[in-house]
Amino acid sequence: MIESMQKAFEGGGIWMWPILVCLVLTLAIVFERAYFLYVKSAEDKAGLLKGLNSHVLRGDINGGIRFLNSQKQGPISRILKAGLLRAHRDDAEVQASLDEASLREIPLLENRIGYLAVLSNGATLLGLLGTIEGMIKCFEAVAKVDPAQKATILSGGISEAMNCTAFGLIVAIPALFFFAWLNTKVQHTIDDINEGIVTEMNLVLANRRLFSSQVEGAGEGAGAQAK
Repeated sequence: MIESMQKAFEGGGIWMWPILVCLVLTLAIVFERAYFLYVKSAEDKAGLLKGLNSHVLRGDINGGIRFLNSQKQGPISRILKAGLLRAHRDDAEVQASLDEASLREIPLLENRIGYLAVLSNGATLLGLLGTIEGMIKCFEAVAKVDPAQKATILSGGISEAMNCTAFGLIVAIPALFFFAWLNTKVQHTIDDINEGIVTEMNLVLANRRLFSSQVEGAGEGAGAQAK
């Protein structure tokens, strides 16, 4: 099987190499993004909010910040912490802090995923280009040989040209599916972030009277600890 794939690759012409580059880049992006989204950025949203709520409802905003510092650091915990550090300020400042943190975190989730769609289209077009070039060479060769050999040369040349299209599609189709899969995961993560932020900050603002006096002088200390 490996030998037949090697022969097909060699028979596809020079454009098989750019398609191979697309394959390598696709696999690298998929593995890196899957690790980032499913391992590095994964958070137990329900457990995180439950633990934080217990501090907020007791009026212990600094305890809530310490709780977030003790948890696995992901986008939800970092954005919530940014809001809690400004919980003693007015609503506009709290919202501005949340927006600023969101603008830092969300692009990290979306990073490089769009390249998968580009690589998918690129592999398809490179395969088509290789096929067209192969067909041109094939007909040029047929025009200069004995008529008895034309059928053999034409069939062999077409077979080689189609290898490039096949390899391009073999790379393009999985790349497109990977793009859809990772993009869906990003959207679900963003939805979880938005839901968690809105739910928690509404609770914080509703109970601000319980902790506004204690946070006024403690926010900076908690912020230093978070760093």
